[in-house]
Amino acid sequence: MTKLYPVILCGGSGTRLWPASRLDRPKQFLKLLGPHSSFQETLLRVRDLAAGQEIIIVTGAAMIDFVREQAREIETPVVVLLEPEARDSAPAVAAAAAYVEALDPDAVALMLAADHHVGEVELFKDAARLAAHAASKGLIVTFGVRPTGPATGFGYIRPGAALDAEGVFKVAAFVEKPDLDLAKTYVSQGYLWNSGNFAFKASTMLAELENFEPLIARAARDAVAKAERADPDGLCLKLDPASFAQAPRKSLDYAIMERTHLAAVVPAAFSWSDLGAWDAIWGASPQDGHGNAAQGDVTLVDTRGVLARSTGPFVGAIGVSDLMIVAEPDAVLVCRRDDAQAVKTLVDRLKANGRDLAQRHPVSETAGLERRVLSKSAQVSVEMWRLAARTQVALPGARLQLLQGRVKAGDRELAPGDYAALAQDEAATALTPATVLVTLFA
Repeated sequence: MTKLYPVILCGGSGTRLWPASRLDRPKQFLKLLGPHSSFQETLLRVRDLAAGQEIIIVTGAAMIDFVREQAREIETPVVVLLEPEARDSAPAVAAAAAYVEALDPDAVALMLAADHHVGEVELFKDAARLAAHAASKGLIVTFGVRPTGPATGFGYIRPGAALDAEGVFKVAAFVEKPDLDLAKTYVSQGYLWNSGNFAFKASTMLAELENFEPLIARAARDAVAKAERADPDGLCLKLDPASFAQAPRKSLDYAIMERTHLAAVVPAAFSWSDLGAWDAIWGASPQDGHGNAAQGDVTLVDTRGVLARSTGPFVGAIGVSDLMIVAEPDAVLVCRRDDAQAVKTLVDRLKANGRDLAQRHPVSETAGLERRVLSKSAQVSVEMWRLAARTQVALPGARLQLLQGRVKAGDRELAPGDYAALAQDEAATALTPATVLVTLFA
């Protein structure tokens, strides 16, 4: 029987879900729809499918503590492949395939995003088993979602001829995100949304990478072969940085799926959302009889189609329709539902203006951290941070000086007096209670 290894890609910052999702606590680790984050929901969906095989997480250093903590909360053991840097999805998938191939050349990898929501878990499992069976025969299978409307935020798949396996079809074409008129045409012609989730034999994926993207295949194999254990229990492997850096930055769709003749699709019977923006959160949330979804300290009067969510101040709304209202302790977002995709534009403007809240939550939202601003200008903020042991903070572009205690900055352990500059995907972790002088640049 073919072994199935679930692989969860756990990167991204979820900019369109600001102000809840930020670089230091991105959307896949937020509990937006219930007691579990979307990362935890994904783990729970695949536990039974794994049947004792390892669940593999591909992520960066800034996310590792979230991964460990949330997997531990639901008592699900994982193995982590630590990317030295983010190089898009094709190198990440290639590294996971190389790791699975080393465990079992005939195994099937079930490659899933960490930040998607699935409504009917048993239907998902049925589709995953069907996709895995087709993948065991040498196909690269994607999950196509039946559209609920003419969405412009997704790529589409045109299914082709039925294959031998019941419910599996050849992919006739992948198409880019359309405008509204074209999306309506696609829906009327039976196109499917491209979910970006896949099943494939590790050996098949690597063979296709050798064919179309040999630099990615070689870099992934070398990065896995030279990986170092990043913790005593051996459940976190850091991919070799020099090898991984040789992989071109490409998405899996561009690198393989739009070029391979092995692409197949399983039309999904389950409801699905990529939770990409607040309108998707509204659509996936329980609603009252007027289409309102409320979370937190919220009261709505005579409203229609409103999402109101607060983890900070009380939110009241009267007589409004089709609004997204999201309140955090330090920021409030209000937009029309139709403009939910434009939240990224707002965040980009905040970044351009040097606003720290674009990427980081306030101190009260970061457990184990006390923070005091010593000086601040439009370009630079100098702060004294006191961190409890095992506290991890994401500080893209920051400069640190350790004053007291022990801190690991990226891969380097600092001694008092040492300086370090953190790269975009690096984090700082207090190994003991520590005091750090932090310089943040706009």
